[in-house]
Amino acid sequence: MEQSKINPKLKEALEWLYCIIIAVVLALLVRYYLGTPTVVKQPSMYPTLKQNQRLILNRWVRTTKKMPERGDIITFEAPSKSYVAAYEADLSNPVAVYENEPQGIWNKFMYYVLEINKTSYIKRVIGLPGDHIEIKDNKVYVNGEEYEEPYLAEGVITQSLAGAFTDIIVPENTVFVMGDNRGQSTDSRRFGCIPLEKIESKVLIRFWPFDVFGKVE
Repeated sequence: MEQSKINPKLKEALEWLYCIIIAVVLALLVRYYLGTPTVVKQPSMYPTLKQNQRLILNRWVRTTKKMPERGDIITFEAPSKSYVAAYEADLSNPVAVYENEPQGIWNKFMYYVLEINKTSYIKRVIGLPGDHIEIKDNKVYVNGEEYEEPYLAEGVITQSLAGAFTDIIVPENTVFVMGDNRGQSTDSRRFGCIPLEKIESKVLIRFWPFDVFGKVE
């Protein structure tokens, strides 16, 4: 008895489906582990980064769990509390609060891989583990010395913004971050230091607009 054959059109459709699935999986792997494009949506890094500029993010730093360097511009998962009042701040462990962890494999996939309903911030690393960070006299001090910041716009000062974390020691495996646009940046002054495991990427290059194409510093 002759063996039934698959309809050629069905076979072709299945082959295309397999190719699409493989392409999607590869794209997700590259996006999560290697790099991805993004758009600047907020003014907190002005003038270094302006709204609607396009960037390429290096996610290899997350894959390797490598601690960023001071001055690096990074993206990270937004804390669940964007502001911690002085009366509830633990200055002996000034780490940002993350309370809204998704539950279940599917929800984690949607949140961490597809990044649905996930908010990320982009800021500059100012303090590394063990650093003493002080915000005083409208300036930043790292380990007792005024920190030079040539990337800030002329006339910009650094105030506390009523944040509780303005005289702290950066805990192990965390970083202290701030936006370059100090008056319009919700950052470590207000929510504390960012754990290494919450860092998503390092800004690699700006590719749009073309007249400012290049490495971001």
